[in-house]
Amino acid sequence: MTDLSRRSLLAATAAGGSLLTVAGAQGQPAAPAAQSPIRGKDGASILGPRNPAREAEDPFTLRPPRTDHGTMPNLKWSFADSHMRLEEGGWARQTTIRELPVSKAMAGVNMRLGAGVVREMHWHKEAEWAYMLKGRARITAVDAQGRTFADDVGEGDLWYFPSGIPHAIQGLSADGVDGCEFLLVFDDGGFSEDSTFLLTDWLAHTPKEILAKNFGLPESAFAGVPEKELYIFPGPTPGPLDADRMGGAGPVPEPFSHRMLAQAPLSLPGGTVRITDSSVFKASKTIAAALVELQPGAIRELHWHPNGDEWQFYIAGQGRMTVFGSESKARTFDYQAGDVGYVPFAMGHYIENTGTTPLSFLEMFRSPTYADISLRQWLALTPHALVAAHTHLSAADLNRLPGVKAPVLPG
Repeated sequence: MTDLSRRSLLAATAAGGSLLTVAGAQGQPAAPAAQSPIRGKDGASILGPRNPAREAEDPFTLRPPRTDHGTMPNLKWSFADSHMRLEEGGWARQTTIRELPVSKAMAGVNMRLGAGVVREMHWHKEAEWAYMLKGRARITAVDAQGRTFADDVGEGDLWYFPSGIPHAIQGLSADGVDGCEFLLVFDDGGFSEDSTFLLTDWLAHTPKEILAKNFGLPESAFAGVPEKELYIFPGPTPGPLDADRMGGAGPVPEPFSHRMLAQAPLSLPGGTVRITDSSVFKASKTIAAALVELQPGAIRELHWHPNGDEWQFYIAGQGRMTVFGSESKARTFDYQAGDVGYVPFAMGHYIENTGTTPLSFLEMFRSPTYADISLRQWLALTPHALVAAHTHLSAADLNRLPGVKAPVLPG
């Protein structure tokens, strides 16, 4: 950075109160101007060290709305801050109770596999739910009755493997995309990828004479067994899908994959909602989900969930969420693509698109069914004299409230 551009940044930092950016010199990225924690007569400028770039990502943390009050736990984590495990041909990073302590019900993993690269054969104590973000992959599994499953999944598709079901994932090359990237959600916040039961890890820690007895093969057949886990590794080029649909005892009765984007969305002024739970994705017994898209200025209405905590993943755009935690506590958080949000059980909240492009995010619940309660519907279906006594809304205004839910409301 030149002296001139450095002085410009310092001047903007001293001035404060703006979310504009200061243009860098010689093609360098623009640096965010500093914002001050000043709201009317409240607050004061920051005199000590600060991180303007990080502050610009969280304007409602630095300068919260007047309606925020009290102390709430942190309800945000970015995968950008998670440890990146790099392997040949892919990577993985986690958001668990370690990264986001409030997240006791669920944990998440973001994973990338190049074309042909394998997430090795494994199983978990926890159930695994997944959303394909980009690209395509082949998934395979075998259940306790020896019934088999294989499918090729693409962007917007889901899969679900119950706890203990062994499975594998392999990246495919399709439509010019090298492999895939996906989100995994597990039904326990204490989940860790490091605790996965891996095929190669087990074989490496079993005497070869036992392997020979178990498989009815000579010990020499196991001379090439890896000495440690493979985890993610380049594998053979996948052939036709039908060739990987093994016989066994037949196909699983409830397929482990689902085309979420093939569901007709609930289209409303301001956006769309797709709900996928065990009523439409039969195999998904412990995770229910909704895919929400909000147009600029639109909101996911004021609501709460009566059946569990909410784990969120932001796919595109930017937004804010205020969570009401009773006891006069409320806190607002900013989110963008790659962030995880969390809402503890029964806490009221909304989500607003604060950007200029669509905001897309997933809501996940450790439950077989999706359920929410609309604040607007509650007021509309409660005796209006009682509601008026609480809110001082006029009879005319109360009569305008619809008695049906509107999960998305326009800006």
